[in-house]
Amino acid sequence: MSLALVFPGQGSQSVGMLGELAASHPAVKRTFAEASAALGYDLWQLVAAGPVEQLNKTECTQPAMLCAGIATWHVWQEQGGAMPQQVAGHSLGEFTALVCAGVLNFSAAVALVRDRGRYMQEAVPAGSGAMAALLGMEDRDAEQACLEAAAGEVVEAVNYNAPGQIVIAGSAGAVERAIAAAKARGAKRAMLLPVSVPAHSSLMRGAAEKLRARLTDVKLSAPRITYVSAVDAAEHRDPEEIRALLVCQLASPVRWTATVLALGARGATLVAECGPGKVLTALNRRIDKRPEFRCLALEDSATMHSALAAAAGAQ
Repeated sequence: MSLALVFPGQGSQSVGMLGELAASHPAVKRTFAEASAALGYDLWQLVAAGPVEQLNKTECTQPAMLCAGIATWHVWQEQGGAMPQQVAGHSLGEFTALVCAGVLNFSAAVALVRDRGRYMQEAVPAGSGAMAALLGMEDRDAEQACLEAAAGEVVEAVNYNAPGQIVIAGSAGAVERAIAAAKARGAKRAMLLPVSVPAHSSLMRGAAEKLRARLTDVKLSAPRITYVSAVDAAEHRDPEEIRALLVCQLASPVRWTATVLALGARGATLVAECGPGKVLTALNRRIDKRPEFRCLALEDSATMHSALAAAAGAQ
């Protein structure tokens, strides 16, 4: 058995997430307490009780999701779960993967992604950016729909999530036009997402430059676990290379399909999603359908026990 842990990004958060796991594993609240000290407010209270509007603010969502992923990872370790051979993350989840791999200090990462979220929100005036999901069409057709719809504005493919599932982002008007163009090209579904920040589009270049400056004060170490980036679906070991990658990542597409295939090509036979929800697990099953490639989610005690049993049985 070769284990890969993958970490979700924004969109998997919800009020009450990890509540069941926290009730039986003190490591969850300990992890959130450490994050709260770094942030200056009670992150667990926000996650447990909301309000949802505050949790969904990008500068709150990002530390909450990073902390949720690391808390789940701590529970996995305490339960005797195997060390992963590889880690990867979707969007914000890359930072969680880097904490898991020993590249980033946890408290420093929590404060870093809070600021990253703030930079993203500041980069584009509220209401002027948009994201949309295009389902049931080829990558090249989605890209062509964006080219047709741009009309001097920005609209780009930003998440290659799975075969037939692409997310686009850019200026609100251009995204609306791209939805119409995608439907004309045969998309089964094309719909706006409840997100105001056009993440991973070129509109994030200003935020990326702020992040570059912020990262100069952050210590990065060499990974202790193989880290595969979703920017290029390749392994990265050099801390300075990773620093540059995190800047590039903010205004570059998430190549999740290629990343999951790379994990499998590198020998992963069990891929466990570490954190709330099962978004990545559903994508992973669509990307690599080989029977020997198992995909599980770790979000509560039942799924944790199933994954622990699967990992133990495969060794």
